[in-house]
Amino acid sequence: MPEFDTYNRIVAFDVETPNSHNDRISSIGIAVIEGGKLVDTYTSLVDPETYFNRFNIWLTGITPEMVKDAPAFPKLWGEIGPILQSGLLIAHNAPFDMRVLAGCLQHYRIDAPAQLNYACTVRMGKKCYPELPDHKLDTLCRYRDIALDHHKADSDSLACAKLCLDYMEHGLDIAPFVRTYDVRAMKTLTGKHA
Repeated sequence: MPEFDTYNRIVAFDVETPNSHNDRISSIGIAVIEGGKLVDTYTSLVDPETYFNRFNIWLTGITPEMVKDAPAFPKLWGEIGPILQSGLLIAHNAPFDMRVLAGCLQHYRIDAPAQLNYACTVRMGKKCYPELPDHKLDTLCRYRDIALDHHKADSDSLACAKLCLDYMEHGLDIAPFVRTYDVRAMKTLTGKHA
């Protein structure tokens, strides 16, 4: 496993889903950290080409009407694929986001790396701020005074990036939290959670 110092680029991402199958995306947000600074953000609605259930509409505010002119995942992958593969992926409750991403790649039979390295800001938050009653994104953002419009992919990914920067500023070594995700098997391959 490479040391964290070898990761000059960290790519925070968040996905919203249209239903409980969690193999399609209705929205994605990306925030890029380079050299310890936030350098870029990206967001898009996504046509999941499947049904929406009421709970997901209520949770995310995204309706079928909102995505009818949005790109489907295969078209969007041409833009976001290079970004997501350009650094260490991080997400809040990362196994969920990694599984949804892998599910989309498999559903659409998109050629992608067999493995991706990632780290989870929930796990890092537990180590950095053990005194908190929980380590949900909204709890951590309130504690660190980070703006959050929860369950909006752009806001969640940006908040995740800011939390990662906060953890690093507080001296947290991210290297022990890096895992390898097997995209085809849709599971984490290496290491136990710290």
